[in-house]
Amino acid sequence: MVAVSANRLELLQIAEAVAREKTIDRSIVIAAMEDAIAKAARSRYGQETDIHADINPKTGELRLARHLLVVDEVDNFATEINLDGARRHNPAAQVGDTIADTLPPFDFGRIAAQSAKQVIVQKVREAERDRQYDEYKDRIGEVSNGLVKRVEYGNVVVDLGRGEAILRRDELLPREVVKTGDRVRAYIYDVRREPRGPQIFLSRTHPQFMSKLFAQEV
Repeated sequence: MVAVSANRLELLQIAEAVAREKTIDRSIVIAAMEDAIAKAARSRYGQETDIHADINPKTGELRLARHLLVVDEVDNFATEINLDGARRHNPAAQVGDTIADTLPPFDFGRIAAQSAKQVIVQKVREAERDRQYDEYKDRIGEVSNGLVKRVEYGNVVVDLGRGEAILRRDELLPREVVKTGDRVRAYIYDVRREPRGPQIFLSRTHPQFMSKLFAQEV
């Protein structure tokens, strides 16, 4: 029992740590973990099996179940169950219902665990991108301060604290030179959702930049 409790606690601790680090909702991390565990379970029970994992967000208890469709005649034992079998789980079951068949805990194994980790990383990355886009799309038209992270072919990558932005060389002031580590103030003129993540575009030449700066100083 002690080992089970430790595992439950560990699941919640991981979810808390990732959510805090990535500034995303804890429920998103738990959902990603559930997807990852279900994927790992399918590697054991069969890829076509409809497996659902459920982590109790308060206790960390993990429930694993295989969902089976109730049918008159079974064609696929991985996804279907006949009415007699279904009624052993639920006496009120009818054809067309779905039965949740509880599965026992199991050791993921190295390959399944690696696969699960990849799912979690991908889901968290997607959530982080969504959070960043949602935050900065509403800040178009603002002047923001940032730190120059690097300069690539004259284009400046700026760390805004909760996201990276691009200050292209044609958006710099004439003959302006910036170096890694410099602090810059620039105007957010566009935010785009792209496959590699949200792209935040800055300008120091935009017509609104000077007027915004002036308004801040007054």
